Amino acid sequence: MPRPFLKHIDQKCRKPDLVKFEKAVFVLYDQLNFGAWPGWIREEKPLLIFMESRGKGDEIPHHKMKAAFVLSSMRHFALECLEDGFDVFYHSTNGHLDDGLMEIMSDYEGILFFMTPSEWDSRERLRKVKLMYERRVSEIPNGFFLADAEKWKEKIKPGYRMEYFYREMRRQTGYLMNGDNPVGGEWNYDDQNREPLPDNHPVPQIPVIDPDLVTIEVMEMVKKYFPDHYGKLDHFPYAVTRKNALKLLHRFIDERLDEFGPYEDALKTGNHTLFHSQLSPYLNSGLLLPGEVCELAISTYEEGKARLSSVEGFVRQIIGWREYIRIYYEAMMPDVRDANHFGFTGKLPEMYWTGKTKMKCMEESLRPVIEEGYSHHIQRLMILSNFSNLTETDPRELNHWFWFAYVDAYEWVELPNVLGMGTFADGGVLASKPYVSSGNYINKMSDYCKSCHYSVTGKSGETACPFNYLYWNFVDKQRDTFNESGRVNFMVNMFEKKKSDTEKEAIRNSSITFLKELKRVMYT
Repeated sequence: MPRPFLKHIDQKCRKPDLVKFEKAVFVLYDQLNFGAWPGWIREEKPLLIFMESRGKGDEIPHHKMKAAFVLSSMRHFALECLEDGFDVFYHSTNGHLDDGLMEIMSDYEGILFFMTPSEWDSRERLRKVKLMYERRVSEIPNGFFLADAEKWKEKIKPGYRMEYFYREMRRQTGYLMNGDNPVGGEWNYDDQNREPLPDNHPVPQIPVIDPDLVTIEVMEMVKKYFPDHYGKLDHFPYAVTRKNALKLLHRFIDERLDEFGPYEDALKTGNHTLFHSQLSPYLNSGLLLPGEVCELAISTYEEGKARLSSVEGFVRQIIGWREYIRIYYEAMMPDVRDANHFGFTGKLPEMYWTGKTKMKCMEESLRPVIEEGYSHHIQRLMILSNFSNLTETDPRELNHWFWFAYVDAYEWVELPNVLGMGTFADGGVLASKPYVSSGNYINKMSDYCKSCHYSVTGKSGETACPFNYLYWNFVDKQRDTFNESGRVNFMVNMFEKKKSDTEKEAIRNSSITFLKELKRVMYT
């Protein structure tokens, strides 16, 4: 068991004699894997600089679990680099990243290298340092993604859909390809991956990695310095080293990948992971690399240990969706931060902060976020984002909430998912339709409705599922957007022709009452 980090780092990583180093490399919190860095770094072993920035931590009230995950992962990687023969300078600053680097540059005379940050603000701050020390600061292209964003980003704004990008990425990587054709004859097996979980179907549990002394020390620090930040930190289930992240990857491949496909959209009371991998925190911090994850999954299919529909769906999430939204982020920033297609102004419902609600689906989707900073993608899209839109919540408020509430959330990944996919705030650049639904979808894919305070068969009134009347109210009020989309314009016709005047009035009145009584709080 390693010694507590602060004592160890004081002995091994106290401020070195910077003058003696010709080269130094600044390693960010989400770049914790030299497999994505240029090879010369492992060969030459320059000084490595890590930084804990109070200014970065105070930007938004990041989930306590996320803060602990980021800091503990970075501290563990710094210690591993020490063991690997690197000189390490672990710097703390009360300012932001650029402030900390300028503190260092005032004493350092060599060349400082940094890899392009994935997040816009961090990138702008580091480039400000580069501008000030132009001859002594060099930027390395980000190596943690498979696609070159510069090659693709001009295609995004005209409405280049993910499916076409995904097919090109399959050809580029050769993943699940037989020459120029997809293995199995189909590019996409999504129609096989929409099954509800049968009653009493066994689900292997994701192992919990017990926190070591370094992580425990970080947890205590986070509780002390960020007591009012979002969420709980009374336990810690995540891996914070590449070694343990690889163990979790292999457990997923061996125990859950085969049934990931059929049940990737399923929802189950008391289980917020089901057959999902929960590997996104490690991919987004750099502990795992996208290529190695995909290749291990594909080899499992080739060995006959996992069905093609599951492996294809899993690979599509990584080389299709994950890579695509990163390119969208590069193409749309920074203006997309203000996207609000529907012009909604409502503050975030209070339940997103407290988890307290009579709506079973919302309760089940919010509880794991508050407790662990995680829920799977259907809870994020078809419940939490769906409810935000149906309650006319400002999507920018929801975007901020996702950013600080999830362990795997960095702006490049959460913003496209929230403002592009989840809320249609960009007006259809990313998604071809608003992803909203009534309670019928939730009832089909989950067991939530069986124990809910509200009736999923009720269409309006106090006891009816709010998703039902809020959905039709949304269709009624946003008919222009629905009519512009060939995929969902029939819903407007259904509202007009299939709903009686009495039903329409009941829908509108129920929605007005619910929205008026819905408790909201301002994002701070």
